[in-house]
Amino acid sequence: MSAKIATIIGATGLTGNHLVQLLQKDHTYEIIRLLVRRPIQTNGPKTEVKLIDFSDYESLRLGIEGSEAVFCAVGTTQKKVKGNKDDYRKVDYEIPLRAARVCKDSGCEKFIIVSSVGADPESRNFYLQLKGEVERDLKISGVRSIHVMQPGMLLGKRNEKRMLERGGQTVMKAFSRLMKGSLNKYRPIHSKEVAAAMLVCSRQDDPGFFVHQYDDMKRLSGMISVG
Repeated sequence: MSAKIATIIGATGLTGNHLVQLLQKDHTYEIIRLLVRRPIQTNGPKTEVKLIDFSDYESLRLGIEGSEAVFCAVGTTQKKVKGNKDDYRKVDYEIPLRAARVCKDSGCEKFIIVSSVGADPESRNFYLQLKGEVERDLKISGVRSIHVMQPGMLLGKRNEKRMLERGGQTVMKAFSRLMKGSLNKYRPIHSKEVAAAMLVCSRQDDPGFFVHQYDDMKRLSGMISVG
């Protein structure tokens, strides 16, 4: 029997980094494959790094082929793309959809992705509209099992400096307990818990399109130790 491979797109980001750490300790997968644009340092015993041209289908296919599950935590910021919405779309929309297409074509049946609470293809907010479009098109991609994480503000320490986000985390933590009822899904959640929920979902075999918000991610993450 061949080794089970978990492939991660966006492993250097906040949630992706936690996911790598969890997978290193977990016994579900024997190989953790990181698809990256440029070389990165890694010392994980189960980890292999593959340099990928994400705009090229064949390059992405070679990275994903043989995977049991693909985790997608890729994302950019307005600062990184200098406000260029087309460049933003190339990362947040085109990469996930191209990866899902490769999954369908190569026989990978599990695709787990980080989206956002409030995602809506009809939203007037560019970010939420884009996330909504991704979810809408993933739903018809043909991948057997898709799990979508819809967190509110992600808590955790990033490698890059985002002063406004750091201040926002402090404010959101203070008001989190007041967010009840219809506001509950907007509560901030730690990126470790989102990563843990993704791992738990990857162990499930039920076909379909599943959306997980705050309560569900907290429940799922509670099934394993996140450290």
